[in-house]
Amino acid sequence: MEKYQTSIFNDVIGPVMRGPSSSHAAASARIGRLIGMAAKSNIARAIIEYDINGSLAQTHDGQGSDMGLASGFLGFDLSDTRVPNALEIAKTSGIEIQINILDYGAIHPNNYRIKTITDDGREHSWEAISTGGGMIKLWKLNGFEIDIMGDYYELLIISNQSIRANIEQFITDPEYISESKCDALVCTNIKTRLKAENEIINRIIALDHVKEITELEPVLPTLSKRGCSVPYSTADELLQHTKNNKREMWQLAAFYESVRGNISEKEVFDKMSTLVDVFANCVNEGLMGTQYDDRILDPQAHLIEKGIKEKTLLPNDLLNNIIKNITAIMEVKSSMGVIVAAPTAGSCGCLPGTILGIGETMNLSKEELTKALLASALVGVFIANGSGFAAEVAGCQVECGAGSAMAAAGIVQIMGGTVAQCLDAAAMALQNVSGLACDMVANRTEVPCLGKNIMGGVNAVASATMAVAGFCNVIPLDETIGAIADIGKSLPGSLRCTLGGLGKTEASQKIRERLK
Repeated sequence: MEKYQTSIFNDVIGPVMRGPSSSHAAASARIGRLIGMAAKSNIARAIIEYDINGSLAQTHDGQGSDMGLASGFLGFDLSDTRVPNALEIAKTSGIEIQINILDYGAIHPNNYRIKTITDDGREHSWEAISTGGGMIKLWKLNGFEIDIMGDYYELLIISNQSIRANIEQFITDPEYISESKCDALVCTNIKTRLKAENEIINRIIALDHVKEITELEPVLPTLSKRGCSVPYSTADELLQHTKNNKREMWQLAAFYESVRGNISEKEVFDKMSTLVDVFANCVNEGLMGTQYDDRILDPQAHLIEKGIKEKTLLPNDLLNNIIKNITAIMEVKSSMGVIVAAPTAGSCGCLPGTILGIGETMNLSKEELTKALLASALVGVFIANGSGFAAEVAGCQVECGAGSAMAAAGIVQIMGGTVAQCLDAAAMALQNVSGLACDMVANRTEVPCLGKNIMGGVNAVASATMAVAGFCNVIPLDETIGAIADIGKSLPGSLRCTLGGLGKTEASQKIRERLK
């Protein structure tokens, strides 16, 4: 199968969700949703196993992995008001969820091993991983190797022998067909961009040797396609493209996603414009005050407005508005309100809070904010390709650090800078946070996450200012991303979204006990 191509709305800006973490809550909800589709009848019992050496063993409860799986089993949308109570709803709905922590040599720190038993006694065993920012991969089903990311309609057909030749008679233009063998059985996986008609499903079921067929629908907003290509996948390729194309950074982002998603550039712009409204609602909701028992911090965003009014803060409207907006968004996240992972839930305040804070200060239009976010998103594409967005893999530098780099590019767009300056600003911002640990206090994405989001916003302003002023960026963006990925892999596991650093302090342990 061809290499998956990063999508702005799949990988970078999104999903729209509830929960403390996109790597945990959103990803697990998508995994649970696919498993729920495969179950066909009600799930009566789910046995979930986390590897003791991975991130999920320590963070699955506080970061929402269990909650996300339950909401997925129940078929809830990621932004559904019932998501925070999904575990309780699952229990009252008759779903028994058992959590086991084992040493089974998981291939990834965010590895899920799940066995489901339905009301009619059918069993399925799955393995899946969360790859960052809500993205997932189901890679095993009942011992068969599969490759499902949620970007296609999928048919999984279990048979006694290969039926590929027969299948091709019914489905004349599939995107991909692959086969995997386990013991004496064959699993045929068919990927399509349209849902198979019932008549075709019935004809497949009627084939000799077919034992079982499972249908899955996409869980990602942008579908993939055979022969999917993009005009550029690295910053250097973008610069090469601009030698003969003088479009602005935001236009190049819209063009990229239009090619990737097979939609018009206007549709791309309109999608991002809709997300601007979600970001603005987050800020407004946060400033109105949020309440939620299971969190560390009380509402604080309003304190910035109070300080401005009482003149107890430095007279810097730009930074004060950025800090206020980032805090408001983070408080909505921590109270299980609707946010956008941008690029992740743990870093959801940095990029939009910074861009909207500047917009508030400069009285920018919604159109200008949309352009800034598109410019930011294209940098996110390059980071997704080079390092990914999972703190469990590379530390907070690929979450808050990535958000800061993206915001820096968006600020340069607002300032009327060039494409090269957008890329330089992003590189400088990343270089300034290399080695950033992910060391959550009390297993919650609140402290030091809030401060790191705010730091990322201020860092973005400084980096954009330097780039537009003409400061020399020594290390190009692609090489910076490569270095960040290398640094992340060198960080000890305890500093990659587990409970090391600040998370293991005495104060953190006391807070965790109190929240229990």
